Amino acid sequence: MRLIPSFFPALLAFALAAQPSDLPVAKPESVGFSSQRLERLHGRLEQFIDEKQLAGIVTVLARHGKIADFRTYGKRDLASGAPIEKDTIFRIYSMTKPITGVAMMILYEQGKWSPGDPIAKYIPEFAHLKVFKGMDAGGKPTVEDPAHAPTMAELMSHTAGFTYGIFGATPVDQMYREARVLGSDNLQQMIDKLAAIPLLYQPGTKWVYSVSVDIQGYLVEKLSGKRLGDFMREYIWQPLGMKDTSFHIPPEKASRFATLYAASQGALVVSNGGNVAMDYSKEPTMQSGGGGLLSTAGDYLRFSQMLLNGGELGGSRILAPSTVALMRTNRLPPAMRNSREFGIGFFHINPGFGFGFDFGIYTDPGFIGHTVGQGTFTWGGAAGTWFWIDPATDIAFVGMIQRIQLPGSPDMDTITHESVYQALLNPEK
Repeated sequence: MRLIPSFFPALLAFALAAQPSDLPVAKPESVGFSSQRLERLHGRLEQFIDEKQLAGIVTVLARHGKIADFRTYGKRDLASGAPIEKDTIFRIYSMTKPITGVAMMILYEQGKWSPGDPIAKYIPEFAHLKVFKGMDAGGKPTVEDPAHAPTMAELMSHTAGFTYGIFGATPVDQMYREARVLGSDNLQQMIDKLAAIPLLYQPGTKWVYSVSVDIQGYLVEKLSGKRLGDFMREYIWQPLGMKDTSFHIPPEKASRFATLYAASQGALVVSNGGNVAMDYSKEPTMQSGGGGLLSTAGDYLRFSQMLLNGGELGGSRILAPSTVALMRTNRLPPAMRNSREFGIGFFHINPGFGFGFDFGIYTDPGFIGHTVGQGTFTWGGAAGTWFWIDPATDIAFVGMIQRIQLPGSPDMDTITHESVYQALLNPEK
């Protein structure tokens, strides 16, 4: 019996060692990149720091499952001068959405839902949703029945009829704001509020960025019987070794938390997040599947590499390759993409850019004004974090900044596409 205390630490060390290890590091040339040309990427990013457009940046580039470039630039906090580091923790806002989407697809593989099902099959509160038709002579909204009940596939692709309430100026957006949909105490309260508000448009006729992924977060909880964060931890974060991804930041990690900034009169000022402000010092009562997570560049690279690998990383199988393929298949018909009416931030739905299940997808690079691999899937967050995954060239890229995205913010997605592909001189390697 006396052997047990001395044996237990060794057993624990073995268990920890069995967790997925960090991705291996490779020289850029060994995976087809030119080190010299990657300096162009570094120079462009350093310029944003020098010009005081950004406080700090972390970028990580991987190819063939190996890290070819992992860089930091600038400060985590300008007032203290604390440098940004590779394990700095960021508000990833809408980069939460793909993680929630993967949680949904895990449940899809478990047979808990199907894309063609009406949402109301799983959320009975939505059984009698109406569609906003216009305003009457007295300034009151009029509604009509939906031409068809919004489906789960439409929910997963922002075409179900919902809106966000924080970006649009429509009467329905105003109803969201007045009801404080995103300020609900819990996900059930959010669902009850949405059930009383009409859809913005007929399901399947438009693409409008929306609370659809917060609704998905509710569905994860209802279909799994677990809280959203607990489900993500058990089925995604722990298997992938994402040790710093969560809905709040514990005290022991607070010193790694990046300060959030906004641009004001040509300078960076500390921001509380504006209409996406959140208190990360404690577990939220409503965990936002649409925008509530914190993470690091390294953690999100592990998540991205899992998707690039077809649902597996380090021996941990999260999804089947066919399920990942379903997620990154464009769901928007040509008429919707040809209208060029829809978009959010730097992402604009067009003939070369569509949307799948919680990812934007570059469907045809010929219609895009810069180099990008066909089938690349991507998204970003309100504080400027971004990522893209290119199956055609086996590249995963993650970038992290903390500046609220407003008109005039640098388009980091496009900038990194240009620099990275210009440095890929041996794509067959």
